[in-house]
Amino acid sequence: MKKLHSPTNSISSPPPASDQPPIPISITICGDGGCGKSSITLRLVRSQWTSEYDPTIEDSYSTTRRIDGVVYHLSITDTAGQEEYRGMWASSSNLSADAFLLVYDITSRASLDALEYFNELIDMEAETRADNAARARKAGIFPTVPSYPDASSPQSGGKTVPPVKMVAGNKCDLSAQREVPAAVGLEWARRRGCGFMETSAKLEVNIEETFALLVRRVEEARRIAAAEAAATAAGVKGGLATHGVTKPLTPLPPPGDDEREDNNEKKRKPRKGGLLRWLRCW
Repeated sequence: MKKLHSPTNSISSPPPASDQPPIPISITICGDGGCGKSSITLRLVRSQWTSEYDPTIEDSYSTTRRIDGVVYHLSITDTAGQEEYRGMWASSSNLSADAFLLVYDITSRASLDALEYFNELIDMEAETRADNAARARKAGIFPTVPSYPDASSPQSGGKTVPPVKMVAGNKCDLSAQREVPAAVGLEWARRRGCGFMETSAKLEVNIEETFALLVRRVEEARRIAAAEAAATAAGVKGGLATHGVTKPLTPLPPPGDDEREDNNEKKRKPRKGGLLRWLRCW
């Protein structure tokens, strides 16, 4: 079951003053059941919090935020964490998101361990996108939209910008029941290439900051991908190879009289070893 919530009250930032439409960013929230994924989402989207636990299968929300002077339209998918629903992940559109927020409960070490399942799926998706990017470059297809160049199309073969990952250690208001030290959560995230933040949906700690950081990292990933594509396109248009080019570290001095004579002598002598002998110098 999938529900769509599109709030229109004051929690969303006002529409942009300019004619530029909001930049779309999709975010999937994942983690073990009961770790507070829905609470984080509802705190961001509706400024609400409840202590009642209502297991989620899958809910979709949308909201608008102005971050660093730019307006973004956030499409947020709150996913199921229970093991019986995890099989839906591989066959759903959850993995097509621009960013992933992996949530665990600081009072449950098992909830941190459960993130490994989701992280492995996201890493496989990252490999798929890298393959898509390589195929696009080989086919001479390069992004043309500077703000968000990762729109999927039959020509590009799918998304090419790597997904952004961030870990949130939720329920940091329950410090007396903590099982996962902040340093442990940070190290877990660092080893897997994720950002890290501790949050509290109940006390509204680091909720806005977490999503703002996700947005900034998505924009950074898009800029890097666009810059790499532009550099590749420039090399192709200029007839230059984009790899395997070796440049000398320092310019060579002009040869003296003795060297010129020696070089002339070498020209008259056949080379031994052919191309292989010369390649050894590199």
